Amino acid sequence: MQDLKGEVSDKYSLHGRVFNRLREDIISGKYKENEELRESTIAGELGVSRTPVREAIKQLELEGLVNVIPNKGAYVTGISEKDIRDIYVIRSYLEGLCARWACEKQTDDLILKLSEVVDLTDFYIEKGNTDQILELDDRFHELLYQASGSKRLYTLLSDFHHYVKPIRQQSLSRISRAKESNAEHRAIVEAFKKGDEEEAERLAHEHIIRTISSHIMRGL
Repeated sequence: MQDLKGEVSDKYSLHGRVFNRLREDIISGKYKENEELRESTIAGELGVSRTPVREAIKQLELEGLVNVIPNKGAYVTGISEKDIRDIYVIRSYLEGLCARWACEKQTDDLILKLSEVVDLTDFYIEKGNTDQILELDDRFHELLYQASGSKRLYTLLSDFHHYVKPIRQQSLSRISRAKESNAEHRAIVEAFKKGDEEEAERLAHEHIIRTISSHIMRGL
């Protein structure tokens, strides 16, 4: 692991960076289910003291990614198939709400940015560049989250979007699904152009449902 200490002097910033690294490693599968997270080992790998590692593990436990057993240790619980399904179903409704609120507050600049992302995605789909496709998918949803005008909704959706990153990578690596997904994004943009909040909400909801449905059919 890369040393995280660097020039960070603020303990809360350091704790946040340790937390984000550990969460990413759990979500990506680097740490397997039931694997023990040893504070001293992680602290040494990251070049930090055990305190920010301990704080990060406590936060990971609150998010349900780690199970801390008193006098024994901290063990990875990870994200189960049921967790993934639950996240997608909950996310589908929140994404719909986000699209509605973003449509209510839409600006020409937002529509331009969303349209540019959709057009660029089509370009990279033709090139078969899955890394850029995933990055642009992140950008599209980030724009909607920001445009909703709700910090709470932004935080919830950003976390959900991050939790299912491996699933999204698998999904968008299939060019056929990438094309479908971007067509769904384009339809959402068209609803924005018409100022149709109900349609934007419905399309955003269905977009997320289609993503998880394709994985259920193929097997998670």
